[in-house]
Amino acid sequence: MATGQSTDNLIIRLSKCWTAPNKKKLRVIDLKSVRSIASKKRIPLREIEISCLKQNVVPVRYVRNIGTIGIEEQLKLLHSTIVVCGAGGLGGTIIELLARQGIGHLVIIDNDKFTENNLNRQVMATEGDLNKSKVKIASIRVKKINSAVKVLAVNKTINSKNIKEIITGASVVLDGLDTLKTRRIVAQACNELKIPFVHGAIAGFSGQLMTIFPGDKGLDAICGLSSNESGIETYTGNPAATAAVIAAWEVQEAIKIITGIGTPLRNRLIFLDFAYGTFDEISLL
Repeated sequence: MATGQSTDNLIIRLSKCWTAPNKKKLRVIDLKSVRSIASKKRIPLREIEISCLKQNVVPVRYVRNIGTIGIEEQLKLLHSTIVVCGAGGLGGTIIELLARQGIGHLVIIDNDKFTENNLNRQVMATEGDLNKSKVKIASIRVKKINSAVKVLAVNKTINSKNIKEIITGASVVLDGLDTLKTRRIVAQACNELKIPFVHGAIAGFSGQLMTIFPGDKGLDAICGLSSNESGIETYTGNPAATAAVIAAWEVQEAIKIITGIGTPLRNRLIFLDFAYGTFDEISLL
């Protein structure tokens, strides 16, 4: 690699033409080349990916994204910050999918450690990681999936005193929590900081989802004034597939919010019953 070339010139030089199955032609660049440029120029990998996309050169890892969201929208994702509250059943899958999608900055909050009863559904949990910090393991996992993603692991219990400092500057906050009390704290902070909050919850074969923008009717509209400390899943159980489906839908909501593509689930609660294959929508307007 020539030493005097600019970053942009190196990107063009190391990229190649690729023809998609639909015959559309793209210029792409592989991970090895992106890493080589980042190392040579001493620039973070994410910044190299951003420079590539600005020149309409697509890192190969995002080729399957581009057909759905486009280059400009992938750039928005790389520039974005998403906070994931909880790294368990919902949060673990959320984190995994966001890393693969190419979110530029992930903030992960959880003060818990993995235990054996997490192994049935929490994708970050393995037998070898029992008693280890969830946020630490999640951070390692993200870097294995997508080393361009910047990760901040926050090993703290969420409370009304620390949440605003943690989520300030976020593009969107995602719910991987298991108590209504903590959800209310996060939702209130998001409302005050004008950050969209995507709520998801599971219980046995059922799950629910809604996206709350600042000023919208929030959790009080669906939960009343209940102060239940533990989630209903404590009693009903929480199968792996239920958590995976709701987590995936939460991620789609975040992608829609950041890219502007599609219509978020705003002012409406989606309730899914996987046991009977039913889908209900409740309007909050």
